[in-house]
Formats: sequence, structure tokens, C-alpha cells
Amino acid sequence: MIPTSGSYRLANVRLHRSLTPGLAAAFDPDGFALADVTVANGKIADLAAHDRAVAQPSAIDLSGRIVLPCFVDCHTHIDKGHIWPRKPNPDGTFMGALNAAGADRAARWSAEDVARRMDFSLRSAYAHGTKALRTHLDSVAPQEEISWPVFETMREKWRGRIELQAACLLGIEGVRDKAWFERLAKRVAAAKGVLGVVTYMVPDLEELLDRVFAQAIKHGIDLDFHADETEDIAAISLKKIAEASLWNGFDGNILVGHCCSLSRQPDLEVLDTLDKVAKAGLAVVSLPMCNLYLQDRRNNGTTPRWRGVTLLHEMKARGIKVSIASDNTRDPFYAYGDLDMLEVYRMATRILHFDHPVGDWPRAVAATPAEVMRLEGVGTLAAGGSADFIVFKGRSWTELLSRPESDRIVVREGRAIERKLPDYAELDELMVE
Repeated sequence: MIPTSGSYRLANVRLHRSLTPGLAAAFDPDGFALADVTVANGKIADLAAHDRAVAQPSAIDLSGRIVLPCFVDCHTHIDKGHIWPRKPNPDGTFMGALNAAGADRAARWSAEDVARRMDFSLRSAYAHGTKALRTHLDSVAPQEEISWPVFETMREKWRGRIELQAACLLGIEGVRDKAWFERLAKRVAAAKGVLGVVTYMVPDLEELLDRVFAQAIKHGIDLDFHADETEDIAAISLKKIAEASLWNGFDGNILVGHCCSLSRQPDLEVLDTLDKVAKAGLAVVSLPMCNLYLQDRRNNGTTPRWRGVTLLHEMKARGIKVSIASDNTRDPFYAYGDLDMLEVYRMATRILHFDHPVGDWPRAVAATPAEVMRLEGVGTLAAGGSADFIVFKGRSWTELLSRPESDRIVVREGRAIERKLPDYAELDELMVE
């Protein structure tokens, strides 16, 4: 239906208010309006409300199908992706995942191994409609010397298809080696990356956070934390990160992932944390599928009692930027997934209740993570912007989120791409001991 070149008009499509800031139209209670989209030379030439009274013989009538901008996936681990067949999680727990992934990294993560699995993941994300992606890179020595050059090569290979960012990943205890951490920060900055650590409630957490912020300020780079990925109510490192940002006067972007323990803490503790997070200008990303898989797993014949996600509704009400993302894919931290952000949004709608009302929750997979990643003109549809969007069969949220939409049409720079998912068999030789 989409021409391979030239100009065309898509008529009678459904666009969402939260993702089309320039559209003047009558929106329904779910935030949709019927509109026409004109594409020329790879860009959106015009967005306008659909007028049934005006004949449009040359237009492609989509009969009310939903069109969304391409997705932005701001928290992934494509260096870990697809190792499950050779290193599964033995019991489904967080510690089981941590130990299995660490053992596989030490034994198998050569440059070729990492590169092939990364490329496989990116081909999947691209076929599903992702335009930008941030991955964490395990940067425990000596892996940082392997994975960062691979990432830089991959970023160039995928330039123009997926905008790639990377954040280093190591436990906060690694910051105690001051000289080594300074070298890592310099390496990350040279790669135009993001400085990231996993925070735990270690006795010297505040001192270590100061070192992290000092390096970010020195090199002028943003920060990305994993925090409180636990049900332990004593885990309050999200608050500590916000406090550290305030007393260090940090003015860069900070993204904090997981924050699971917040949803189990007393109300006064929660309110204090949220106030500080809002004041510090932190952004938060929830990883609903991975946290549902790992958190409150009991292995004693009893059923999990909570969902593992953080308090996104309360955060959003305070003006905190909130996103959702894929996180891990077919590795010990999450046995499933395919970097399909529609699946992530579908699951998040059910787990986190992104409905009644839908409001502007669709921003959480497009416009908001694009802002956090400093990507201008990404995650929204606007006249003058690149014609990067996805055409779905669904004409309402209940239609869109009830099926996989595996026949969606992904359009990049005005042209429908070939949506070929890679075959798992391509990785078989990497899974052999």
C-alpha cells in the first residue's frame, strides 16, 4: 500500500493526541483523531484533520487504522541478548540471573560473539518499528575493552536505521577502584556514551555516588542508573541518587531504571523520595516484563503477590518523566521478548493500568524516552519531521493491544521497509559448548 518513492497521502488514519503535538483536530475520549498524512521526499509534509466531505481520489484510504511514530527503547541489554539457550537461569531468580550471566560473560563474550548477538537483536528491533535504542554494556574488566569497540562498530553499521546509545554497566562497588573507574569514564565519554552503574545499599553509597557524579560532570555526559531492583523495602538508592544530584548541582539528564522497592515502602518514605526525584529532575523507566518475571519469584510452591513495577502513576502526577522499555531479551534475566515495543506497551497497559484513561501514556514508548536520550524530532509525528511511523491494523486501543500486529507496516523516511525477522537458527553455532 505504501509507495516505494515519491509523494503520497495517507487518508483517514487514526493519530494520537499525545504523539502529534501540532495536529488541530477533534480527539475522541481515547485520544484519537481521524487525520490525513502527506509524505514527500522522506518527510511529513502535512498533518491535517480528515475531512470526509473532501474527495481525495489519489490518497490511500486506511479506513481508520492507527498510525504511531516509530518506537524509542531506552533501556535494553543487547550485549546479553539471546544467551539463554547456552546459559539459562537455573531457578528464575535475580541471583540466578546474575550468576548465570556473569559466568557466560567470563567464558563466552568475545568480540565476535557479542557482535553477532547484538546485530541479531537490532534486526529484530528494526523490523518491529524501533528507531532509537539505548543499551547497557557490561563493563566489568576486562569486558569493557571488548564490548565498547564492538558497540562503536555496530553504531556505525546501523546509522540511519536505529540511533544507538550505550551506557556502561557495573556494580557500584566497582567505583571504589578510583583509578580504574576514571579510565572507564574517560572511555565512555570518548565513545559519546552514558555513565551508568547499578546501585545497592552499600555503606559507602553516598561517597561512591559522588564519584560517579564527579566523573559525569568532568566529562559532560549523562547518567543512567539501575536502582532498587528488589522487593527489599530498605532499598532506597533512588532517593540517594536524587539527593546526590541535588547536592552535586548536576544539570545533565539522569535516567533511573527499575526502582521496584518503592512500591513496597511506607507512604511517608514514598512521598519523600518522589518529592526529591521530582526536584532533581530525574527520569524513571520501568521494565514491566523483566520485573514481572524476576520479582517475587518464590520457588516454594506459592504464588507471587506483587507485580514488581514501580509507581509510574504517582511519578507522572508529579511531572517526573516516565518511560517503559524492553530490558533483557532471551537471557537469564528474562527468558522471553523480542525487542518489540508494541509488546512492551501491551503488557504495561495490563500490568500498570495504562488505561481508564489512556491519557498520554503512549508517550512512554516514544516521545518521552526520546527527550531523555536527547533525540530531537523523534517519537512524535509533525509536519517537517522525518516520515518514520508504523501503520497498524487496529483502529482502537482494544484492537491494537489484543493482537501481536505481526503484519504491521513500518515506514522509514517515507518508505515501507522489509520486515524480515532473523531466524534463531543463525545463532545456533554460538550456543554450542
